[in-house]
Amino acid sequence: MSAVTDTAPRRDAAADAARTGRRVEEVLDRLAADGDRRACEAAEELVRVLMDFYGAGLARILALLDGDGGGAPAAPGGSPLDRLLGDELAGGLLALHGLHPEDVRTRIGRALESAGSPLEAAGFDEPTGTLRLRSSAVGCGCPGSTQAALRAVEDALACFAPEVTSVETEPRASGPAEPPLLQITARPPDGAPGPGGTGERP
Repeated sequence: MSAVTDTAPRRDAAADAARTGRRVEEVLDRLAADGDRRACEAAEELVRVLMDFYGAGLARILALLDGDGGGAPAAPGGSPLDRLLGDELAGGLLALHGLHPEDVRTRIGRALESAGSPLEAAGFDEPTGTLRLRSSAVGCGCPGSTQAALRAVEDALACFAPEVTSVETEPRASGPAEPPLLQITARPPDGAPGPGGTGERP
């Protein structure tokens, strides 16, 4: 009885896959019959790109579950799912299909950590999909480095948190004033004239 229960979902999934394959072929054949060659070629390219994408995702999932994902090892006592959730490709596929078990704010944190960015979340507006970021580190604030960091964050967000549709940055909150710099000068050698023209040291 249990064997039948266990194999039934597999048969259903196989049937769904077969039906989907036939449906794709029917759509492509219909496009070819319409005589729009460019539309047909574009559709075939789209199918190939999607197949490559999902094929790479499945391969990545298998590698991660096998412990050969090339990333950081899973935390002691962690489940195999932990490997998938922290990976951009595998985690991105889960998020894309609404299967990622973590909420959007947790996944935003994963994206920022994955990008290794000096930016931190300052707030996320779910209705508009707008994420506000601010710098979390003291640095030169050069426009070039800031833009590069922002691009890396946007790429990671596209994987982990596709709910984010726009990103805004705000200035880093000002911290305590830095102590003034002290000017250090070399001391004159013993016996050399000091600032006043004497042999005394200042």
